[in-house]
Amino acid sequence: MLKFIKHHMEGIDGVAIYPMISLLIFFIFFAVLFWWVLKAKKEYINKVSKLPLDNNNTDTYEK
Repeated sequence: MLKFIKHHMEGIDGVAIYPMISLLIFFIFFAVLFWWVLKAKKEYINKVSKLPLDNNNTDTYEK
C-alpha cells in the first residue's frame, strides 16, 4: 500500500512542501497554546476548572 501512495506522490510537483507546512502549523498551534497557558489569569483557570463540579449551574436543561 505504501508503494502505491509513494509512487503517486512522487509525480506531484512540489509535494515536499506539504510535510514542512504541516510541521509549521503543528508547531505554531502548540506554541500559541503554551503561550496562552502561561499568560492566562489564575482566577480564570480556577473558575473554569470548577465548572464541571458546580451544582449551582443555572444553564442545565433538567426539567
